[in-house]
Amino acid sequence: MNAILDLLTRRRSVPPLALGAPGPTPEQTEQLLRIAARVPDHGKLAPWRFIVLEGEGRGRAGEVVAAAFAKANPQADADQAAQQRAVFSHAPLIVVVVSRAAPHVKIPEWEQVLSSGAVCMNLTAAAVGMGFRTAWLTGWAAYNADVAAGLGLAGHEKIAGFIHIGSSSMQPEDRVRPDMAEIVTRF
Repeated sequence: MNAILDLLTRRRSVPPLALGAPGPTPEQTEQLLRIAARVPDHGKLAPWRFIVLEGEGRGRAGEVVAAAFAKANPQADADQAAQQRAVFSHAPLIVVVVSRAAPHVKIPEWEQVLSSGAVCMNLTAAAVGMGFRTAWLTGWAAYNADVAAGLGLAGHEKIAGFIHIGSSSMQPEDRVRPDMAEIVTRF
């Protein structure tokens, strides 16, 4: 098997709680973002963008999430709020992939959305190829208008994923994968 197929075969998500330092260097982060952006993009629209959370920015983003959580869950206790505040505190790098899909005269929005998903996958695969571990997450925060506004998204933008990137000694077991006989048809 060649190196690319091996990488794709062995890629596994690691829970953000199991991710830590070291993370990518600034040069590696730049390379990861360049690789992430090398996806099919009909019309060369770049219907996505990145918000890089690192250092103190992770804490500021955690405050945005905690405030949105408190607003949506006024009955929540201090432990729940603290858990939300810490959501970005584990991995040394989190890349928020933002979909900028919008109506276009020639390019369907659906193709633009798919391009954003491809960005997320390229980013996770590239990080694994560099020797890091990743988790591509969404969760309630990805769909919350207050989180979107707090992170600076425009009204039409959506969060395609929070890509947590770091190091981990955890060796996750493979999860059950779909039975090909149940998902493949031939026409």
